[in-house]
Amino acid sequence: MINTLLGMRIDIETRRPILKNNVGGLSGACVKPIAVRMIWQVRRITSLPIIGMGGVCTASDAIELMIAGANAIAIGSAAFKKPDTPRAVIKGIADYMKLKSIRDISDISGSIITY
Repeated sequence: MINTLLGMRIDIETRRPILKNNVGGLSGACVKPIAVRMIWQVRRITSLPIIGMGGVCTASDAIELMIAGANAIAIGSAAFKKPDTPRAVIKGIADYMKLKSIRDISDISGSIITY
C-alpha cells in the first residue's frame, strides 16, 4: 500500500543535505501509521485485494495492517535488517490466531471495529 515517503536530512555543521541526492526514501517502522490509515481508507471503498506494506517489523504490525483491511502483507526494511523477520511474523500471526480462536486468516482482514 505504501512504499516510501520522500524525506531529507541536513548536516547542521556543513549545512548540506546528508544524502548526495538531497532527498531519499523514508521507510520502515516510522511509516506504519500512514500505511494503516491508507489501508483502512482504501478498504472502505473497494473489495479488491490489498497487500499491506509499510513498517511491518513484527507479527503485531502485520496483524494491525490486516485488521485495517489488508488481505496479505509484504515485509521490506525489516527483512533487510533481520532476514528471519518473515518467519517470525508468520509464526506470530499463527500464535495470534490460535490465541483468538481464529480459524481462517481471512477473518482478520478488515475486522476493525471503528468508533
